[in-house]
Amino acid sequence: MDPFSKKPFDVQNITALVLQGIGADSGIAPPAGTCQSLPGARGAQSGSVGLLGGGRAGRMVCARAALGPGALWAAAWGVLLLTVPAGAQRGRKKIVHVLEGESGSVVVQTAPGQVVSHRGGTIVLPCRYHYEAAAHGHDGVRLKWTKVVDPLAFTDVFVALGPQHRAFGSYRGRAELQGDGPGDASLVLRNVTLQDYGRYECEVTNELEDDAGMVKLDLEGVVFPYHPRGGRYKLTFAEAQRACAEQDGILASAEQLRAAWRDGLDWCNAGWLRDGSVQYPVSQPREPCGGLGRAGSTGVDGGANGGVRNYGYRHNAEERYDAFCFTSNLPGRVFFLKPLRPVPFAGAARACAARGAAVAKVGQLFAAWKLQLLDRCAAGWLADGSARYPSGGGWAGGARDPAAWTPLRV
Repeated sequence: MDPFSKKPFDVQNITALVLQGIGADSGIAPPAGTCQSLPGARGAQSGSVGLLGGGRAGRMVCARAALGPGALWAAAWGVLLLTVPAGAQRGRKKIVHVLEGESGSVVVQTAPGQVVSHRGGTIVLPCRYHYEAAAHGHDGVRLKWTKVVDPLAFTDVFVALGPQHRAFGSYRGRAELQGDGPGDASLVLRNVTLQDYGRYECEVTNELEDDAGMVKLDLEGVVFPYHPRGGRYKLTFAEAQRACAEQDGILASAEQLRAAWRDGLDWCNAGWLRDGSVQYPVSQPREPCGGLGRAGSTGVDGGANGGVRNYGYRHNAEERYDAFCFTSNLPGRVFFLKPLRPVPFAGAARACAARGAAVAKVGQLFAAWKLQLLDRCAAGWLADGSARYPSGGGWAGGARDPAAWTPLRV
């Protein structure tokens, strides 16, 4: 059932969500004594993270972390906060074995499948090459890493020729060669960002021969549907990109949406994806969501058990849909802050700011639910003015108008 279609909740049941160091998103408070959820198991036992305060009074959720100016979140009756632990920016490193290939005198070896990291982590993109260097030596070999941004478009990441190395764009200061002996072209990428997700090409060239291999970098994270407070189907493709960025995410890829569907995501509203297509996942087939398995009603991975419905590539400047966003690891934690009395959106934002935190963003609350196992049957304000809550079985929430609440002093 679509959680945004629930009846308006009583203001006495609203809490505030605060994210320390980051921001949190808000959700709709459930009826007294109940928790509604969005289908989609996270495959782990739910738990409470950063829970402050107790009793029946309202709460706020705040987040503490490195914040940009004006990045504040809050919720009536409660606030979610995110606190950054010491060493939170230190990523973990995963080693992946390589496979051999052959395509000439220069042979490039890259990782099978994909390598997996998370936002803020450190990862090695494996690439080794074999070159009979009796005549020329390895100093004459050119190593180049590029990222595939479109089927026929690449962006430069890193290049090396002998002792001369250079990283490009956002990879400056984060990318370097592993340098584990002759023939090692593996790239070490530090402080991984959401934008680093995708496919990379390792190209090795000598004077006469070259060869290349592909490495796919995947991220641990969560896909979440999003539409602004103004209503559904309001976003062009560019607006969907901005909306995801404002909620601490990026547009999800088609592969990420299919993975989320396999994990149980069920959402009967079409949204933009990173490649410009419009799709939506249906785990439980029903008439309003593409039918009950009749011919032509299913999309990718479709069948009697549902699937990912695909509208194909749409006119990205004229047509309007929702968005499917993706976010990854948080550099801190989301938690609830209990105020002395119920507060409106503005009051929750002030309460979070007074504690060195900010009102959480939607993506941050989703990440806390999926990755930090946050489970709380109490709603709180989020940075976009919506009120939401995370529960063990999924996510519930909706858009509310902050102006509709009577201001209270904090």
